[in-house]
Parts: sequence; structure tokens; C-alpha cells
Amino acid sequence: MSCFQGLFLSPDACSLLLHNFCIYHISPPGHELGAAVADPDEPPLSVDDLADQIAEILDYFGLGAVMCLGVTAGAYILTLFAMKYSQRVVGLILVSPLCKAPSWTEWLCNKVMSNLLYICGMCGIVKELLLMRYFSKEVRGGVDVPESDIVQSCRILLGERQSPNVLRLLEAINGRPDITDGLRKLKCRSLIFVGENSPFHYEALYMTSKLDRRFSALVEVQACGSMVTEEQPDAMLIPLEYFLMGYGFFRPSQFNVSPRSPLSPTSISPELFSPESMGLKLKPIKTRMS
Repeated sequence: MSCFQGLFLSPDACSLLLHNFCIYHISPPGHELGAAVADPDEPPLSVDDLADQIAEILDYFGLGAVMCLGVTAGAYILTLFAMKYSQRVVGLILVSPLCKAPSWTEWLCNKVMSNLLYICGMCGIVKELLLMRYFSKEVRGGVDVPESDIVQSCRILLGERQSPNVLRLLEAINGRPDITDGLRKLKCRSLIFVGENSPFHYEALYMTSKLDRRFSALVEVQACGSMVTEEQPDAMLIPLEYFLMGYGFFRPSQFNVSPRSPLSPTSISPELFSPESMGLKLKPIKTRMS
């Protein structure tokens, strides 16, 4: 939940989403809690593999058509999934999405991080490069300003990831193709959020220009980085509400939710979002025959 905790801990956004949806959180292979190090003999990941695995996960849980929410690389994978499996996606909510192949600067930065992950693991330099990609300078802090709690939490989560698994995902994203040509053919509605300080700001604008304007909308969030879901989740509420109204979804009235109810968003503690607190023991779903 590292990309979405801020959104789901926002009471209004939480009530809107939990009232209308049963939520499935899909992590990239090897990024789930307690994941083992990937077998070095496993074939390299590709973005097509990741998109196809989403279909296999939906089949595993018996799900038909779904609403998809993704951030940056996750938004790219979900967009690719919507292109390949158009009947299984009713809508896309994309945060700071990608759609083009990496620029030379992104490709080079990814290569530097890949080499560092291979040699040094999840070292301080890799964490800083990723945090710069995720968050605006305001929340990252500086010499006189301490970094925010969300950045500190993200730094801890990055340190808990298995470096070889992060390397596999990073190399898959660095080898992604340009999917611009397929954007106009998307059959579902799309809502795009992007922070004005995100390094992917221009790409989100470009992607929006290639989508069918009848079925897409762009929301630019001021003073925010790529992770709008973490930095400014409240800014997502009204656009989300209007977007979901088009599907017949709505946010329940505060008078319809009891403050004593265990389902009341204001009564949900952050700790309850961990699988251990809910008594769940998660195991990775195998999506390939060994």
C-alpha cells in the first residue's frame, strides 16, 4: 500500500472508494511483504509480462471488468493492460503516468541505479534518486527543513525491499516501449492526475493530448511531485467523485455512516492496513508454470 496509504487514510477519499469498491492491491513480483529474493535463473521481466500477470490475477480471484488505479510505472502497466485486455477495464485512474519509452536522461539514471543495486544493494544514493522521482522538494526537505513523515516512511519501505527484485522491475520499466499509438484506441474512460513538480509532468500532458478527449480528463496538482496519492490525496477527492459519478458511484453521506461503525473511515487506524493486523498471511500468486 506504499503508493496509496495517504489516499486511503484520507477519510473522505477512503469513504468514496471503500463504499463503492472491493479493493485488490497488486504488487510487482517480489515486492510483496516478506518476499524472497528472486531466483537468478528466472527470465528477465518485461512490461508485457507484468500486464499479462494482471489478467492472471483477475482470473485467480474470479474478477471480470475492473477499475484500475496506478502510479507512475504502475500506471504504465495498467494502461498497457487496458490496451491488451480492453474488455476487462471499465476505467483508468492514473497518477503521473508514463506512456513513452524512457528519455535518454531517464534511461541513464535507471542504468546508474541498476548498477548500484547490483553492486551495493539498496544504498543511500539509490534511495535519494527514487525519492527525487517520487516527491516534490518541499516534502523532501533540505538543510534547514526536515523531510516529511511520508518521505521518511517511504525511505524505510525502500530499505525493506529485496534489491535483486527491485533491479528486475527497474530493468523491465527501463526497457518499456512507446505505447502512444494505442492510446487513442482505449475504450475506457481515463482520469489523470499529475503533480506540477513531477519529473513526469510533461509526459502526463503529452499522454492526455493523445487520449480521446471525450473520455479523458487531466488534473494538475500544484506544489506536488509524482505521488499525488501521498502528498496531496485530498486534492484527488472532487475529481474522483465526479469521475465515479459517471459510473453511478457516489460518496455516502456522513449521516449514513455511524462513527462507531468499524467501517467508518474515521475509525480506521493506519496499522489496520497491514495484512498481519487483519490476520492474513499473504503468499505470492504464481502466474507461470515452473
